[in-house]
Amino acid sequence: MIPHIHRRTFGSGARPVLAIHCSLAHSGAWRGLAQHMGDHLTLHAFDLPNHGKSGDWDGRGIMHDTATDMALSVLGDIGPDPIDLIGHSFGATVALRLAIEHPRRVRSVAMYEPVYFAPAIADDPTFLPRYKQDTATFDAAIAAGNTEAAARAFNATWAEGPAWDDIPALTRQYMADRIHFVPHSAPFLVDDSAGLLGPGRFDAATMPALLIAGARSKMAAPVNNAIARRLPNATNITLPDVGHMGPITHPDAVAAVWLDLLGRA
Repeated sequence: MIPHIHRRTFGSGARPVLAIHCSLAHSGAWRGLAQHMGDHLTLHAFDLPNHGKSGDWDGRGIMHDTATDMALSVLGDIGPDPIDLIGHSFGATVALRLAIEHPRRVRSVAMYEPVYFAPAIADDPTFLPRYKQDTATFDAAIAAGNTEAAARAFNATWAEGPAWDDIPALTRQYMADRIHFVPHSAPFLVDDSAGLLGPGRFDAATMPALLIAGARSKMAAPVNNAIARRLPNATNITLPDVGHMGPITHPDAVAAVWLDLLGRA
C-alpha cells in the first residue's frame, strides 16, 4: 500500500520536473535550487516515506519499492507526457530506477550522487570493504539501538556544515527518528533487490542523463562512474569545492549544470 504522499511545488512554468530528496531531509530541501531554475519550469517535489508530512512505510516488502511507487503516483498526477527528473542521494536512486523501469515517462534524468552502490560493488572488489569500513560506526550504533549515535555518525559521513552539537535540537531529533530509513534502504542500494544490474536493464534508459558529484565527497566518484558506464547517454560531472549536500549547500552550481541538461533534452 502506498502511504499518504505530501507534495509541494516550486515555480509555475509549463515544463514540469519531478524532484526527489535525500534521506533524512524533506521536499523543502529543493527550495534553494528552485530559486535558480528557469521561469519555464515547475518543480514538483514530494516527501519520501517516513519523511516530512508523508506517511510511513508499513514495513512490508522492500522500502525502495514503496518510494518508487510513490514517485510513480506523483508522475501520474502530473500528466501522461514524459517529464524531467532530478534526485539527490537516495532520491537520485529512485530517479534512476524510474528511468530504467519506465523510460517512456522520463524526458531526462539528473542525479546528484546517487547512493546506488551495487554497480560499484560489482565493478570493484575493493569497494564493499571500503564502504563497510566507512559505515562501521553507523552500523554499530544501529545494532546497539542508539538512534542518536547512528544519526550523528551518518551526518559525519555524508553531511558538511555545522557540527552535530551545533545543529538545532529539533533537526537532530528529526534525523534520529528517521535513521532506520537508512538500513532499510540497503536491499536496493547494496544488494540490487530490483535487479537493475541484470543484462540489458540499463539499456532502456536512452534519455539524456546527468550524474553530478562533489569533489569533496568520499564515495561518489566510483559510484557515479559505475552508473555512467552503464547508461547509454550519460554525462558525468564533478563540481569543485562541493560535497555530498551540494543541492542544498551549492544550489546555484547544481542548477547551472542541470539547466544545461534540460536545454539538451
